Amino acid sequence: MIMDELRKRGIRDERIISYRFDSMEYEDMTAKQLYEMLKSKLSDTEKTYLFLDEVQEITSWEKTVNSINTDFDVDIYVTGSNSRMMSSEIATYLTGRYVSFRIFTLSFEEYLTFKKRYGEVEDIHKELINYIRYGGFPAIHLQEYPLDNAYTIVRDIYNSTIFSDVVKRNQIRKVDQLERVLKFVFDNVGKTFSAKAISDYIKSEHRTIDNETVYNYLEKLESAYILHRCSRYDVQGKELLKTQEKFYLADSSFKYSVLGYNDQSVAAMLENVVYLELLRRGYEVCIGKTPNGEIDFIATRQNDKLYIQITKEIKSEKTEKREYDRLLEVGDNLISYYQTNIRCFQGTIYVKTLVIVP
Repeated sequence: MIMDELRKRGIRDERIISYRFDSMEYEDMTAKQLYEMLKSKLSDTEKTYLFLDEVQEITSWEKTVNSINTDFDVDIYVTGSNSRMMSSEIATYLTGRYVSFRIFTLSFEEYLTFKKRYGEVEDIHKELINYIRYGGFPAIHLQEYPLDNAYTIVRDIYNSTIFSDVVKRNQIRKVDQLERVLKFVFDNVGKTFSAKAISDYIKSEHRTIDNETVYNYLEKLESAYILHRCSRYDVQGKELLKTQEKFYLADSSFKYSVLGYNDQSVAAMLENVVYLELLRRGYEVCIGKTPNGEIDFIATRQNDKLYIQITKEIKSEKTEKREYDRLLEVGDNLISYYQTNIRCFQGTIYVKTLVIVP
């Protein structure tokens, strides 16, 4: 898309250089050879735009990128998809001279774009539940897949990520322990819990694991973009809390492909969808702790702040009062209340959104 945009702006093709390094053609290439190859393609008088896909396949690729960036007039776009491109290490590789683009699975809007191109869009409210159920991996929306086939594709993504980016990279020996931790988190999306709760659960299955190991696993899973950690914020005390965090998944299909689809989990996964959408829009997100309850999300972006409640359905005045009262406890001058009321009736999903800004 960036290359297409450059062409629209009048950049000639010879100034746009693209390589994919997962090809066998580059299997034994060294960083020095990469430098010489790229150098030969650069313009002496004009800026060149380099696109290096799966560049982590070249050992010490960062030395080449840093040298090219220093020695020539270039814009360099680097992509990668495995453990050698972890965000925690890119800062070391590129010495701070980069801008990182965080890529998520498809948003609901993007999902609809795929559906229009490769399938047939149904009622928009039914599409929402399909989106929650199928998730946002592009590969499963390139055609109409049966649910089992779609989950098979997602499990392949899940298994390869767990093996290459977590197990292999961190030399984890007790893989069954890691999988049990993951299944606990998957089954408790949107709930606060501690490492002790996980270790107690595993001990109940006659296995042993200490809290430090649980914390270590969770950190590795975050680094591999399987999980997102969401901290709690004390609204009254104005401070972040260090315990009882929540975890959300990189995509709802991870849970369903591993544990199976369950109608009872839709509310939690709806919360997961909202959380990811806030991240896509550049918000920093945390959970709000109030004296008498909890606000699902407090989302902050510069001077913009949102207080958000998500509920699958409101069946009683008591439930409605509870959802409103948690927001009213904030006492802030700016309150945005998003109430998504989903009712299932004969397979149809109805969505009603209410926004109140005092």
